[in-house]
Amino acid sequence: MVNDPEPKNQEQDLVGSYFLELWRLKSKRAANSYDEDEELEEDEEAVPTELDTLNSSGGFSIVLPDKLSVQYRSLDLHGHDVGVVQANFPAPVKRLVYYFEIYVKNAGAKGHIAIGFTTEGFNMRRQPGWEANSFGYHGDDGYLYRGQGKGEAFGPTYTTGDIVGGGIDYASHKFFFTKNGQVVGTVEKDVKGPLYPTVGVHSQNEEVSVNFGKDPFVFDIKAYEATQREKQNTLIERISIPQAASYGIVRSYLQHYGYEETLNVFDEASQTSVPPIPVFNQNGFHEHAMYALNHRKILRKLIMDGEIDAAFGKLQQWYPQIVEDDTSAIYLMLHCQKFIELIRAEHLEEAVDYGRAHFEKFYCLKHHEDLIKDCAALLAYEEPKKSPVGYLLGEWQRENVADAVNAMILSTNPEMKDHRSCLHSYLERLLRQLTACFLEKRLLNGNQGEAFHLRRVLLAKNPQQIL
Repeated sequence: MVNDPEPKNQEQDLVGSYFLELWRLKSKRAANSYDEDEELEEDEEAVPTELDTLNSSGGFSIVLPDKLSVQYRSLDLHGHDVGVVQANFPAPVKRLVYYFEIYVKNAGAKGHIAIGFTTEGFNMRRQPGWEANSFGYHGDDGYLYRGQGKGEAFGPTYTTGDIVGGGIDYASHKFFFTKNGQVVGTVEKDVKGPLYPTVGVHSQNEEVSVNFGKDPFVFDIKAYEATQREKQNTLIERISIPQAASYGIVRSYLQHYGYEETLNVFDEASQTSVPPIPVFNQNGFHEHAMYALNHRKILRKLIMDGEIDAAFGKLQQWYPQIVEDDTSAIYLMLHCQKFIELIRAEHLEEAVDYGRAHFEKFYCLKHHEDLIKDCAALLAYEEPKKSPVGYLLGEWQRENVADAVNAMILSTNPEMKDHRSCLHSYLERLLRQLTACFLEKRLLNGNQGEAFHLRRVLLAKNPQQIL
């Protein structure tokens, strides 16, 4: 008895659609002039640059024309005759540390100068630290005030000629204050939400200038950041990871993507190391680790070399079920890549003929139309590499097609239990989980602190600069 043809493989459709969405995402980024470096810049925020001249303290303090200096010119007849000035923006939160400094030009009659952090809507007639959700280090007594009128012994007093700084360490969740380049002390940061760098003056002739980073700080903030990172690195390094486990994770990555030669070298090196790494138990790792390894290696190399016709031929020979549907996602990706390779080789007439012969059926599928248009747009530019669709001529596009074919082959493994595992190696899953953990950590901290970007980690010149 002859069996009916098998229905379309739903798992393979899902695999193909996943890589089409990666392509679509790349296309949208290119259309918006996206640069790969923007991933490293997306955490940029507005930062304090000057003092706020609009939110007044009732005339008790005067911000000078440079917007970085403040004076107290009145007589302080009452305890609430304080002159407080906030920065024009709150302290940025998507970083490890924020810091600013003040220079005491004149301590005035009583030296009632304060530096600290306050929330939006703070009472500008009260010193930082006197009101709830505010912190202030005061010069006349060296006390730290945090949310109430009663201070606590904290550090030395400061006066004319001193340079005092205030900072937020988002990793340790603490405020820290400095005097003349030395850390005075720290205090728990038990308030969330935007915090404004703030200066208070409260006696006649007091004058303070603020440095938000335009000029070099007296305090070595870079060394402080390096120390904080080193503390975190030390904690991480104390976590014991079995050598065989890390070996297995890397090995599974090489297996997943068909890097057969590299895998062999990796295995050989592991056995000649001192001491040798024990053979890793594959139990628990991808059940398709070695499936069709040589085929996948050959196809990846063909695609990365731009030999799309040869890749088509091998697929038809080895895995005809993958290319039997001429409207499938993988069929589209391979035909588009062939068209792109013709453009790369400047065979424009051949590219036009190829597009006419193979793209028409996909124009009828509206969910693929945008990608076909991106490919066709390459013909419209004299220098397609510099065009908005120039990303198609990059190595990323070849790699995406190669990854899609690799995943498609893995999905044909009859022993596979979870078809989602063909999309990513365990190493990639681990990195995604790491990113998720960092995001969750930030969420629990009011979305404050550094975000995790794998690319930033990989590009870091100094391993000690990363977590």
